[in-house]
Amino acid sequence: MGPIVTSIRSPMPAVIDGIGFHYAAHETPDADAFADFHVQIGWPPGVRRFIRPTATFRVDETTAFEPLPANQGFPLLEWGMNWCIAAHCDQYLILHSAVVERNGCALLLPAPPGSGKSTLCAALVARGWRLLSDELALIDIDQLVVTPIPRPISLKNAAIDVIRTFWPEAAIGPVVRGTLKGSVAHVRPPASSVERQRESVRARWIVLPKYAEGAPTTLSTITRGTALMRLVDSAFNYTVHGRRGFETLAAVVEGAACCDFRYGGDLDAAVKALETLTSEG
Repeated sequence: MGPIVTSIRSPMPAVIDGIGFHYAAHETPDADAFADFHVQIGWPPGVRRFIRPTATFRVDETTAFEPLPANQGFPLLEWGMNWCIAAHCDQYLILHSAVVERNGCALLLPAPPGSGKSTLCAALVARGWRLLSDELALIDIDQLVVTPIPRPISLKNAAIDVIRTFWPEAAIGPVVRGTLKGSVAHVRPPASSVERQRESVRARWIVLPKYAEGAPTTLSTITRGTALMRLVDSAFNYTVHGRRGFETLAAVVEGAACCDFRYGGDLDAAVKALETLTSEG
């Protein structure tokens, strides 16, 4: 997955099928290749797997989370891998942000959960933007570029059917219901994005998205100082990098157009507004 190699072991059919469906275009290193993380998704030991089937997530022989119902095995894998990268890959400055690319430049969509960033990300990818990430922006501190890590796009609740309608060709996996986030499904990353996962790009636009049901589509310029503070809030490991983290984010913001973005149910209007912004240079 981009610069990250993960060794995954699981006997659970839902996890095996999920990997086969969503990661079909990704490279598979040799079994003895170096792996950044060694992950196991499995049932608990003993008879508990039959009485109350659950899925457990272990990384490097350590249990990282409380078990979840067995039907949530694949979402648990995705959430667990997000945690592995965000908690351990400090060679990057990591933001909670979707990232897409157009004409050689990256658009960052940093936002807290529930802001509609994944829905917007999927809509842009449906219209031909390259997917770098739905969840994590990996900023190379030396080169000030975004390193791609194209993985499945996570959709929740009403957004699942919204994207099915907006993007009929999307390869969407099974809907998993009853998670802590409600109903969850994942969109397979386009093979073209996976094939270009070693092509890093600079951020040219920083857009702070917020979905509000029924709201009109509005795009407004914000100051770079405001954008910088939002990026600080979105960073997983900002304090780890200290002054260098500040300087990195300041440099990213300095080279980007910064906007606040509100949108409602009209995804066509939302995509058009962002395409207009990015066409202006």
